[in-house]
Order: sequence, then C-alpha cells, then structure tokens
Amino acid sequence: MRVTPLRTIRICADDYGIAPGVNRAILDLLDAGRIDATSVMMLPKSLDAGAIAALAAIKQRRPTISVGLHLTLTAPFTAMTTGQPFKALKAMLLAALMRRLDGAALAAEARAQLAAFRTAFGRPPDHVDGHQHVHLFPQVRDAVLAAIAEAAPHASVRQCGRAGSWAARIADRKGLVLDILSATFRRRAARAGIATNTAFAGTYDFDGDVDFAALFPRFLDSLPDGGLVMCHPGFVDAELRRLDPLTALREREYAYFMAEAFPQALADKNIALA
Repeated sequence: MRVTPLRTIRICADDYGIAPGVNRAILDLLDAGRIDATSVMMLPKSLDAGAIAALAAIKQRRPTISVGLHLTLTAPFTAMTTGQPFKALKAMLLAALMRRLDGAALAAEARAQLAAFRTAFGRPPDHVDGHQHVHLFPQVRDAVLAAIAEAAPHASVRQCGRAGSWAARIADRKGLVLDILSATFRRRAARAGIATNTAFAGTYDFDGDVDFAALFPRFLDSLPDGGLVMCHPGFVDAELRRLDPLTALREREYAYFMAEAFPQALADKNIALA
C-alpha cells in the first residue's frame, strides 16, 4: 500500500485583536493545540492589555506557535501614523493598481505597526501578513517588504499563491486574484531575503450557506509541506458586527476546529501542524 509522506503545515487564525469574541475563540484554539498561528491587528481597541497578556502567555507555554502582525491598511480603521481613515478595500486596490498611493506614507505606517507589535509583545513578529491581503498590492508590497527587512528580518511573510492545477484554481475568483498578486510578491520577497510559506489555502466565498466542515478537508488536498491555511474563527459580539461583515461564519469555523472531525481530517491526509 502506498504511504503518503507526512506534511507539516500551519493553520493561522487572522484578526486577533478585532473584537473580544474573536480573541477568545483564537485563544481557545491555540490553547487546545487545534491551530498553531495567529496574526494580530494592532489598531483595534480590543487589542488591550488583557488580550496582549493572554496571547503572550500562550506563546510562552507553546513557543512553537507563530504570533505575527496582521498589517491593517483598510477601512474602517485609521492610520497609526496620521490618525486619518484608510480607504475601503476596493478603493485601496484600485489606487494601488494605478500607482496612486503614497509609498513613503505606507512604509511609515508599516514601520509604526511593526514597532507597536514589538512594544506590545517585547519582540518582533514571527510572521507578517495583511488584513484583506493588502500586503500583496502593488506599491504596498514594496513598502511592507522594506519595513520587514529593516525591523523584522527574521520574520516570514505570507504569500497567497495556491498549489494544484490551474484548472482547479480558476473556479475560485478571489483565490485567482491572490495567485496573480502573489507571483510578483514571492519574487520580491525572495530578492529581499524574506522567507514565505510554500503555498496557501483557506479562501472561499463568505456565504452563509457554506458548509465549512465539508470545505476544509479540500484545502488540504494539494497543500505541500510548509503550506499555510488561513482561517477566521470567532464568537460574534457587538464590536465584531461594528467592524467587520464576516460574523456568523466565524462561529462555524470555530466549531469545526474544536470538533473531532478536524484532527481526523489531518490524520486522514497524513498532515501535522508545524
């Protein structure tokens, strides 16, 4: 019988700090060993002293988990450097594609959020990625990579290119855009000497009818050793509703990761967390 080689991957929960219910869900999953990474937003008010201390305590108990910076550059948040509101996602992407962003301001904001992470946790981030994948955008990527090379040269950075055939990837339009943006991003990260994950999974249409328990095992099918799966677990509260349209599906993701079907899916595909 053919034995599938063991693959080690990371499962990273995005948006730590956005709301108390999200923080609580991510802490639960990290503490239970169901995920092994999270990305922290430095701008929301829910990243308070208690949230920082709770995450730092888990990192101390489980030093192999990756705690990184979830660089935030889109509305409804405001810039750390200027106090001005960011553009909405679509407007940000359009401005980036037209090369109409202020590169110096982007670099300053990336440095400020990296410095805020170091102040909060007493060390640079293990990895860096972007809220709504903004770190992959033209102009933004150059500013972000320069800031990482300067302030956190040993951090890895998330690229969102998927593995598998193009025929299989075309069906996911959001994923296809990320594939295209990530091709250039990977090359520039490599030139800067910054490590990236081998492949990425976890995108889907955040539709209320999605059966996440059926969807998740498919994320693992083509994921190679060193791959990364993005997820968004959380409990819905008023602060989350105020800041983000992704609400109830977070509870569905949390329930799946806590259920026994999740470790069984990893075992069936001979996958372990990194």
